[in-house]
Amino acid sequence: MDYWIEQGVDRFVLSIGYLHEKVIEHFGDAYRGAKLEYAIEDTPLGTGGGLMLALGKVSDTKSFVLLNGDTYFAVDLQRLAQFACEKKADWCFSLFNTSNTQRYLGLGLDQDRRITQLGVKANEASCLANGGVYWVNTAAMLQNAFSIQFPVGTKTSLEADIFQYELNRGARIFGLESDGEFLDIGIPEDYETSFSLFKKGNQR
Repeated sequence: MDYWIEQGVDRFVLSIGYLHEKVIEHFGDAYRGAKLEYAIEDTPLGTGGGLMLALGKVSDTKSFVLLNGDTYFAVDLQRLAQFACEKKADWCFSLFNTSNTQRYLGLGLDQDRRITQLGVKANEASCLANGGVYWVNTAAMLQNAFSIQFPVGTKTSLEADIFQYELNRGARIFGLESDGEFLDIGIPEDYETSFSLFKKGNQR
């Protein structure tokens, strides 16, 4: 949140479940001047179900940024938003270049940087992978058939269900590469690395 507050974000909706009361007790309704709200999952709803639950709290915005909770990606928000607006995007993914093609799947993009395929196995030494930072056109989310296709309270995958549904319906999904620092705490080694990264951040 520190990073995104410095980028100008002044409101967060935190999607939380297990031990949610501890998170709320720690942060309350504000952090460093930014307003905090919570979308609480009584039972695990998956990455997509968490988004559907939180959508009810973002209906008054023109666009919002969706973040994976287990990754850190230093993305220039102004650049991402400008690119998304230029492309008239429904979604805009932030991408990172990786040589770890065994761990991360790539994406198919056309010459206009519109995403054509998800979860592509890389045939080369490196690929562009999804970094878990998304610019989202709120109107596109709320005005389509989402509420019918993925009703609130249903366990849903963001990656396998919602993104694939959006791609199939012809949504305007684009990808913008960023060279900012990327960290995924999905394995123990990277989780350990995160401590030094955030300790360095606290010293700035």
